[in-house]
Amino acid sequence: MAMNVGSSSEEDEVVSTINTTPLVDVMLVLLIIFLITIPVVTHTVAVSLPKETNIARQTKPENIEISVNKDGDIFWNQTLVPDTDALFLRLSKVAVLTPQPEVHIRGDEKARYESIGRVLFQCTRAAIQKVSFITEPPAKG
Repeated sequence: MAMNVGSSSEEDEVVSTINTTPLVDVMLVLLIIFLITIPVVTHTVAVSLPKETNIARQTKPENIEISVNKDGDIFWNQTLVPDTDALFLRLSKVAVLTPQPEVHIRGDEKARYESIGRVLFQCTRAAIQKVSFITEPPAKG
């Protein structure tokens, strides 16, 4: 068995090709990782989400319309309510009526959710049975 020590003219050539074997190995490993983890990520808890309903409102004179402007001011029909305690007192007076009037909340689109949440909380405290949110109908076109 002979061994060639020293350099030959064939070994001095520069290899100018790219070795893609490590790249293919890394890509296969990534592919396997994604195939294993994607089914785990896509599983969610099965819930039944509510469907959107858009019912035309029937205006009755006994209905109460509470409006919240963008500054958080509360209006009972068109009258300014000074604070949420005064709103609660007015709601508790109408909550004992039979039939109980509906409360329609109109919130400005730029109003903070916190302001509208306060009104909803006072309706709950006063035991109002039916609270509706008034929105603009979608644009046709």
